[in-house]
Amino acid sequence: MDRSNVDAARSGDRSAFDGIVRTEVDRVYRLALAITGNETDAADTTQEAFLHAWRHVRELRDPDRFDAWLGRIVVNQARMVLRSRRRRLVREIAVSDVAADAGRPPVPAVATDDALALRAALARLPADQRAILGLRHLEGRGIAEIAAILAVPEGTAKSRLFAARRALEAELAEEVADG
Repeated sequence: MDRSNVDAARSGDRSAFDGIVRTEVDRVYRLALAITGNETDAADTTQEAFLHAWRHVRELRDPDRFDAWLGRIVVNQARMVLRSRRRRLVREIAVSDVAADAGRPPVPAVATDDALALRAALARLPADQRAILGLRHLEGRGIAEIAAILAVPEGTAKSRLFAARRALEAELAEEVADG
């Protein structure tokens, strides 16, 4: 991240913050999608995260830690979106279900069986485990960065990552057994 943009944004420069958004939006969205598990919630999370970041960027003490700070915001916003989703109790309807109900042929599946199994297994994991797996394997972040984003010691980040990987393996094994 370009420190000059961060410094300018901290001083209230909206165009500098817009530049940060353009640079980071894809990464933030991918992380939000990994945590929330669906595109609508990921888009909501992304929007809320950048809105929160803009409102609080002046409070950022160390501009060099902007990436970790923004990552923590994304994780927290995703958790809030997931909590509100549970409160809404809205049933999501797959596009293929809608097409079948309308008398049209279902939309063909694009993803492979392995990708579908992985997506289903990830969806059954708690948001915290999806977050740490997304930070490590989707974003390629190191343990120190993950620890900073989650505001935990490095040893805790390592053990949580280990537990998340084991949980994913168990879910995948169950998915294959059921499939």
